Amino acid sequence: MLQNNHSSDQTQGKYRIGAVAKIAGLPVATLRVWERRYGVVTPPKTEGGHRLYSDQEVLKVTLLKSLTQQGHAISTLAAMDISSLQSLLNESRQAIHGHAARHVLPAVISLVVVGYGLASRIETQKFTLSFGQASLKVVQVFSDLQDALTSTDLPSTDQASTMLLLHQSTVQPYNAQEILRLQNHLKVSKGLLIYSYASETVLQTFKEAGLLLRREPVSDADLSDIIQSVLFVDPSRQDSPLSAKTIPARRYSDQVLQRVASIPNQVLCECPRHVAELIFQLNSFEKYSGDCLNSSKDDAKLHAYLSAVSGTARALFEEALERVAKEEGIDLSDIKNL
Repeated sequence: MLQNNHSSDQTQGKYRIGAVAKIAGLPVATLRVWERRYGVVTPPKTEGGHRLYSDQEVLKVTLLKSLTQQGHAISTLAAMDISSLQSLLNESRQAIHGHAARHVLPAVISLVVVGYGLASRIETQKFTLSFGQASLKVVQVFSDLQDALTSTDLPSTDQASTMLLLHQSTVQPYNAQEILRLQNHLKVSKGLLIYSYASETVLQTFKEAGLLLRREPVSDADLSDIIQSVLFVDPSRQDSPLSAKTIPARRYSDQVLQRVASIPNQVLCECPRHVAELIFQLNSFEKYSGDCLNSSKDDAKLHAYLSAVSGTARALFEEALERVAKEEGIDLSDIKNL
């Protein structure tokens, strides 16, 4: 269930009608008709007679535009709230993309979004078309960080195909801890923070936690590429076998691998040590590629691909390590608990 709680900042009017029309992708005249005839939104006016729309109202207009493009009548949509409109849009997208090719995975890209303004950008028809045959599903929208942290109504999502998107103008050290806590709270393994100002210490904390970072401004094309680079591995190469599987998380820490590599081999063969060392090296390259993905938007697709290659190889060698350990009578669970 999408959250409709909002802070005063999210409901305070700040966009004129021309800006709203541009964001949503519809003529100003159409928006005026929708307001006058159907009452889709009721933005307050300034003393000069200008309408000022809030982030929340912009999101609703954007959802209405996307739904009408899919054949829904504005007369039936006008009275619906954001939560209902979002659910209907998700259902419509899944119906349209139900024929998606099997090799394009994940078939559904799920997003948890913090910030109505950011959600408005994502819900435009132009933005969703960049994902090809995949269905884009915004499973939850929060007005702000506190709204997300205090929510108890969380969706059940597939971590492998779900991404957390946040917008935070200024990130203080206490915000950093809240954002990392939110990622854990939502049980989402991938996250992207769009920010304006943050200290190097805070940014390093995020990088070590695996959170992707982009400093404003971020174009829609860049945002789409980042999401696809992370979730699709390499969206420009859908024929790649890497695009047909999800790269699993690490099974063993560096400390565990070092313990396995140091097991005396007077009786055992040296395969456990060699395999553990290979996994250690692949871990390092996977992290290195992830750091490059985080720091260079121009090379995002390439480094996502390299990260996926190393991650796939690492996962295969982890399976090999478990098989070797079983054959050699090594209990990896005991080593992990040391």
